[in-house]
Amino acid sequence: MNTANKITLSRIFIIPIFMFFLMTDYLPYSKYIALGLFIIASATDGIDGYIARKYNQVTNFGKFIDPLADKLLISSALICMVEFGWISSVAVLLIIAREFMVTSLRIVAISAGKVMAATFSGKLKMVVQIVAISILIVGHDLSYLPFAEAIASHVEVVMQCVIWLTVAVTLYSGVDYMAKNWKLIDFKS
Repeated sequence: MNTANKITLSRIFIIPIFMFFLMTDYLPYSKYIALGLFIIASATDGIDGYIARKYNQVTNFGKFIDPLADKLLISSALICMVEFGWISSVAVLLIIAREFMVTSLRIVAISAGKVMAATFSGKLKMVVQIVAISILIVGHDLSYLPFAEAIASHVEVVMQCVIWLTVAVTLYSGVDYMAKNWKLIDFKS
């Protein structure tokens, strides 16, 4: 197994540890530990891709496991946030539905002997999701601030805007993938 794939697998192994700290309320600073783990796991996405391209370590396993690791990381964070009531289940359903749609489209492309390259909108979507999840984690643990109660309603409005902006970017990315690859879908057979 090459270095790029090991880095990708490390992202998957970080996910349950991240979830533990995110879901734990009895450990001091657990949300910040979760945030640190989330940022580390997110950073591995760029690192593994860079290493794979620079050192010619692109493999079929890497093409399979990298997007799966991304989807597991983002989905696990969003599902935990639904559990807390931090984010609407409708927003999460829309985000995950886009992921299923693009993954299904990739499967169709593979069966047609084509490769669906990542688009700018797909990369932007991932960055926006990472930033949004980070903001949500921090925004829900401002109790250490002396004026936390005074700004709580403003923080909630900002976080709702972040959530729905993320949904909009995610859906735009899905539409972009569909528009660019629509011809792959054969409605006649």
